[in-house]
Amino acid sequence: MNHSLGMAIETLVAILLMLTIFYCVMLNKRLTRLKADEHSLKAVIGELITATEIAERAIGGLKLAVRDVNENLGSQLAAATQMSDQLHKQLGEADNVVRRLSKIAIAARPMTNPEPVAAPAAKPSTAKAVAAAAEAFSERRRSNGIAA
Repeated sequence: MNHSLGMAIETLVAILLMLTIFYCVMLNKRLTRLKADEHSLKAVIGELITATEIAERAIGGLKLAVRDVNENLGSQLAAATQMSDQLHKQLGEADNVVRRLSKIAIAARPMTNPEPVAAPAAKPSTAKAVAAAAEAFSERRRSNGIAA
């Protein structure tokens, strides 16, 4: 029995050794795949780093462009607002001048014609009316001998 017990233990050790060898072979294959994946992962990480650097440079350029555009648009907007205010004032002054010219033209008309003047079918524009009134006024002045 001594001999069969020793044989059984050695057989068991041989089986365990074979299982260990089989496990080591499987582990070696997995480590080989892991190494291959590591190389491809390093390549992907390198590409990501490069893409990140490019994106950071592009963002910096965009920030500069936005700052320049903001400054230019701000100054142009301020100039446009100032111009708009000036035009608004000039339009008000021009309106006052037109009103005074029309009052002068009305006052310069002779009151000898008692019959009412027929209203025109379409209302002429204010600028045309003022120009016609000013022309009539200057013609009356010239006919009286006074140069305008």
